[in-house]
Amino acid sequence: MSLDLLIKKIKETNNPTVAGLDPDLQKLPEFIKAAAFKEYGVGLEGAAESLFAFNKGLIDALYDIVPAVKPQCAYYEKYGWQGMRALSKTIAYAKEKGMFVITDGKRNDIGTTMEAYASAHLGAVKIGGSEVEPFAADALTVNGYLGTDGIAPLIKICQAKDKGIFVLVKTSNPSSGELQDKLLDGGTPVYEYMGSLCEKWGESLSGTYGYSGVGAVVGATYPEQLTELREKLPHTFFLVPGYGAQGGGAADVAGGFDQNGIGAVINASRSIMYAYKKEGCDEKDYAAAARREAIRMRDDITAHIS
Repeated sequence: MSLDLLIKKIKETNNPTVAGLDPDLQKLPEFIKAAAFKEYGVGLEGAAESLFAFNKGLIDALYDIVPAVKPQCAYYEKYGWQGMRALSKTIAYAKEKGMFVITDGKRNDIGTTMEAYASAHLGAVKIGGSEVEPFAADALTVNGYLGTDGIAPLIKICQAKDKGIFVLVKTSNPSSGELQDKLLDGGTPVYEYMGSLCEKWGESLSGTYGYSGVGAVVGATYPEQLTELREKLPHTFFLVPGYGAQGGGAADVAGGFDQNGIGAVINASRSIMYAYKKEGCDEKDYAAAARREAIRMRDDITAHIS
């Protein structure tokens, strides 16, 4: 299944991390925006081209040391269809460079609507006598709180196209406990029960490394729950947000890995994308600064796992 490809790339690079591509136009280097605005105008077209140019520089700097990228849809949808074109171009460029792509869309619906989301982000659509892949990511984040009706259409696509999904289980935001920590009858927290559903949903998507094609999003900001879920979900691979800018550290994410040093991929977005600001280096060195931060993050995390 698709997450086998992610695990393989993690092993090849000895780097269990993913770089989030959540570009904020206001934080992008001025020279990138100036060039895009000059060619495409100060509007949605110029903004979208700025995002893609920024992402392209990051991908060029990271593809040989970081196994995956995770573009967040909202940052592209913000700029209309032009922004979504930038998302499509970003995904295609990252895959061209050999990176695994996780689209962070947190999609959630049922029936034919969920089938449409699945076809758009992971599958293909029929046009005339041919099939076309609209976005062609390798995996998609999804919200499982509509139950199996919202997941089954994705499982079908994952089986047919060798793709994967990451289901929200225990998210990194401060208020996640308002729902996810509530106890069900018998004392089981909601997040733990959602994790058990991931194990069930993944039974038809078993992988070479013991992990299925149905992963779980479990935040670094809750290390005790991360460690607990690693023990209780032996076939569920974790996508772990919250490292870096959100406050999670290497010691916090270590519990997400199994005895073989696999089982999780750790995400950082702002700390990598805007490393040049933290370093105080020239903005034209933004990609090299991102690479330096990605290497620091890799070394920090691998020092804490088997």
